[in-house]
Amino acid sequence: MSLPPLASGPAGPDALRPLLTTVLDALEAGGRERGGPLPAGGPGAVAGRIADALGDVLPDTGDPDALRTLVHALAAGAADPADPLCAAHLHCPPLAVATAADLAASALNPSLDSWEQAPAASALEAAVTRTLARTAGLADALVTTGGTESNQLALLLAREAHGAGLRLVCGTGAHHSLPRAAWLLGLPEPVLVPSPNGTLDPAALDEALTTLPGPLLVAATAGTTDAGLIDPLPEIAGLCTAHGARLHVDAAYGGGLLFSDRYRDRLAGLEAAHTVTLDLHKLGWQPVAAGLLAVARPHELAALHQRADYLNADDDIGAGLPDLLGRSLRTTRRPDILKIAVTLKTLGRGGLGALVDQVCARAREFAALVREHPGFELYDRPAISTVLFRPAAADDAVAAVRRRLLHEGRAVLGRARADGRLWLKVTVLNPHTRPDDLAHLLKLAETAETAETAETAETAETAETAETAETAETEIAESAETAESAGTA
Repeated sequence: MSLPPLASGPAGPDALRPLLTTVLDALEAGGRERGGPLPAGGPGAVAGRIADALGDVLPDTGDPDALRTLVHALAAGAADPADPLCAAHLHCPPLAVATAADLAASALNPSLDSWEQAPAASALEAAVTRTLARTAGLADALVTTGGTESNQLALLLAREAHGAGLRLVCGTGAHHSLPRAAWLLGLPEPVLVPSPNGTLDPAALDEALTTLPGPLLVAATAGTTDAGLIDPLPEIAGLCTAHGARLHVDAAYGGGLLFSDRYRDRLAGLEAAHTVTLDLHKLGWQPVAAGLLAVARPHELAALHQRADYLNADDDIGAGLPDLLGRSLRTTRRPDILKIAVTLKTLGRGGLGALVDQVCARAREFAALVREHPGFELYDRPAISTVLFRPAAADDAVAAVRRRLLHEGRAVLGRARADGRLWLKVTVLNPHTRPDDLAHLLKLAETAETAETAETAETAETAETAETAETAETEIAESAETAESAGTA
């Protein structure tokens, strides 16, 4: 029995070439089979098709065609973020150049827990993270798996700097990972400040900071998950300074605006934060994962320091080998920085800024289509690239419209709750989206709403007919019983 080839080493490229052809062909075939933004039929149908393709997960004898079969099945059953009608979430279509770089990272397989496992990757990470941090007005940054880990790290650093009595103060529109991080870290119950119109109210924040005992950590948001809204960062930063509170900004979504000359000013005040969450698998077009936590005070990272003699022995550190254990909560880490570095170098600030400007412009165009449509209501002008809209219907009908489109495989729309009502959500992250794609998306929502209305009316009519028939049968039975009683008498 011959041993399977490896992806790295001198023979690695030759081993990968035919396999890459298999993968690319299977991706293409699976996409054709799907024929739309996501597979039709709902969860049960998709699970059934995957089960058929998978068969015995761990057979006694291997299947040499498994790569083609399973990649094909995954592509056929995927929600494709590159399809303009797949626009529900902060789930971007990755750039081809970033994905190609990610292949190199997988093939070389460096592990960023000690220098000797990742000599070049550790140097690359140090340089790129500092550059991205300075772009946000801070000093250094750590690579994370995304916004959730970045927010947790931010609270951990704040707790270590200010003590376990630190209290989180955030708006009601803050990401769920923030209060969850407070819970995980054993911090007091967070204080939720009113957020009228979806953004943190400075007056309410001022009152909270005035009345609450310290130490306090204020978490502002630059790009909410529901509507893409940006809290008033300069006012919040000023209040934190006046009250001696620490400031964290969750810019997982909005941080991409830093690349844009047109929209960068919307992040004014970001540089006043102690920590900032960034996430380039949103407005950075990276394959998952590509998160960062930028910090203003690099010395606070000492709180993450750990000693493991096999990874960062004192004599190795003294001899000049970099210590990587304090750069993450994780031990084994893949070099996610490579795809980010390749993208930054290939496109430059101008190229990335153009992509940001493009998706923001398309979101405004979609909002205009909604505003002009008599059957739909627009929540507000988009702050970044998210648009909330809804038909003139009850919330259960709005939810049913979304599920109908999902089940039929026609479109992927998100959902959000704002001003006490349920809204359909479109997040434009595909820079290749065209105006006619947006018009088609709105038409699909209109058609689904019409079908839902008709089905609801038909169901109600059927129920009414059945109720009428049941009433008539009851009346006949009662009449017969009355007649029988009279005859007996």
